[in-house]
Amino acid sequence: MATITRRGDGRAVWTPSKEFGERSRMADFMRWLERNRGLRFDGYEALHAWSVQEVEAFWGSVWDYFGVRASRPYGKVLDRRVMPGARWFEGAELNFAEHMLRFGEDHPDRVALRHLSELRPLGATNWAELASAVRRLASAMRAIGIGRSDRVVAYMPNVPETLVAMLATLSIGAVWSVAAPEFGASTVIDRFGQIEPKLIFVADGYRFGGRDFDRREDIGRILAGLPTLEHVVMLPHLGTGFRPDMPSVLDWEVLLDTPDVGADAFVFEQVPADHPVWVLFSSGTTGLPKPIVHGTAGVLVMLLMAGGFHMDLGPDDAMFFYTTTGWMMWNALVACLLHGATAVLYDGHPAHPSPDLLWKLAADTGATNFGVSPTYLLNMAAAGVVPKDRYDVSAIRTILLSGSPATPENFDWLWQNVGEELWITSQSGGTEICSAFVGAVPIEPVVAGQIQAPVLGIDAQAWDEAGSPVFDKPGELVVAAPSPSMPIYFWNDPGGERYHSSYFDVYPGVWRHGDLIEFYSGGGCYIHGRSDSTLNRHGVRIGTAEIYRCMEQIDGVADSIVTCIDKPGGRSVMILFVVLRSGELDDGLRRTIVSALRKFASPRHVPDLIEQVAAIPYTLTGKKMEVPVRRVLSGEAPDAVASPASMRDPKALQWFADYASTLE
Repeated sequence: MATITRRGDGRAVWTPSKEFGERSRMADFMRWLERNRGLRFDGYEALHAWSVQEVEAFWGSVWDYFGVRASRPYGKVLDRRVMPGARWFEGAELNFAEHMLRFGEDHPDRVALRHLSELRPLGATNWAELASAVRRLASAMRAIGIGRSDRVVAYMPNVPETLVAMLATLSIGAVWSVAAPEFGASTVIDRFGQIEPKLIFVADGYRFGGRDFDRREDIGRILAGLPTLEHVVMLPHLGTGFRPDMPSVLDWEVLLDTPDVGADAFVFEQVPADHPVWVLFSSGTTGLPKPIVHGTAGVLVMLLMAGGFHMDLGPDDAMFFYTTTGWMMWNALVACLLHGATAVLYDGHPAHPSPDLLWKLAADTGATNFGVSPTYLLNMAAAGVVPKDRYDVSAIRTILLSGSPATPENFDWLWQNVGEELWITSQSGGTEICSAFVGAVPIEPVVAGQIQAPVLGIDAQAWDEAGSPVFDKPGELVVAAPSPSMPIYFWNDPGGERYHSSYFDVYPGVWRHGDLIEFYSGGGCYIHGRSDSTLNRHGVRIGTAEIYRCMEQIDGVADSIVTCIDKPGGRSVMILFVVLRSGELDDGLRRTIVSALRKFASPRHVPDLIEQVAAIPYTLTGKKMEVPVRRVLSGEAPDAVASPASMRDPKALQWFADYASTLE
């Protein structure tokens, strides 16, 4: 039995039972290291220290422990310890989708997916059915000329067809990227236009909160904005009967209605270790979203390691995380298949038609790993939901909190309302590595409100401005040694200049992520939020540039600045400040702004507050002072966050300081 005690400050401490720790895959890995490498570690701290000091030995052992299947072996684990530019597992040839489907080779009748949406009842797909669908779609794609290195994109919801499309794409060596259908056309074009796709999968719409969202108009704009497209595959998800007026429009059902060549005859395209597997997008404060390219072998070993050791996933687990396809957590969720676990997919509103919907889904699917954001838990508490009183949630043993900083109250609510035995894990990572920097450790205690430790193989530290490690106070989150799933490059980034400036321009040769993190001298850590101006909206990172581009299209709005500020209790408030060409901000203009953001970006781009301001603070070089505005709104003095000599209008920040006093 796990035990819960209280520290002197009142925070709960969960301590795993001896059995829980010893049966974990992390403990099994430590025993494997002793048997096969002659290495013995007394605990996690020693294991982690070895993993970041002996980088090549650690990641080589991960490859061997999980039995990575490669048609050609690698020559070296790592060519050289540099960032950026490290090359992992050179010489190896393998296929990511082959590993995703591998468990089903010996267990064809076990369930691979459970899936629910507002348009469909709860269903299940076994491993044989999933693999057959992938082979049939992949064969059809090959027949129309899609192959190695071609970019295949999707504008699809979180349904099984999206996963089948991804696996089929990867199985033939093509490169995958996906955008959620809630994104507006311009937002999708900004992403996909950079990678010049050859084929796109599209769904005609989706349902959210009981309301149908018809995407036919957006699809038309997207197709017109992507001139490299040769093929469109339509999924009639909403049932509109829509068919774009362009050549080579294919129906999902027709493509799948072909004979299965069979597992023995199907050939997974073997690609080099650094062949692009997918392109994820992360928005910055200026320019187009960053097209982040992950290498096949690097992201594979990272997801094997993180899912196996830090989420303790295995064949008897079922993993759920509330996410859309547009967030890297979707990739992390479906990657549970690498461990033989069942992926639980849900597409729809998390609290419709009743606020306890996700807990019912967990009970109905036997979910063992349940992932949501801290904001969701706040909503559950406000709604008076007590999951353990309504449903049998006894199968849940692990809670994953991600997307925003978790509070001690979040942990206490879960232990009181779901189960005292729960291993509650708060983790933090990024789209850039498609994994966590800091996360869960099944063999160590959990302190409510804290993240347990840096994950294995990640040399995460907090640094001050001088580049020195700091403890017990916030510092910049840095990674001081290369890791396999760091981007191999950004698409269309000659010389790697944009990649370098995004993460390596502050501390040369060291990854600076843009989060403020505090490592405690007694163990554990906490993310204090973004140190740059990227917005964190309900767990999804949003670039301010996407909002500014929308504002530029609205008559009457002369300028704008947007920020998110963290509030007590895990809340955050997103505020958009606008400068008008004339007149006063009224409800009509507010509705126009909200409608434009919802239509051309996504519902997550809609702020909580819209306020009128006389002037936007700028530096002398013409940059919006987003970080200083956020810091002032969080209570810091204007002269402490920016030098007046560096500003166009030194008085502009004072308005925000005065406004901050009105915020609750």
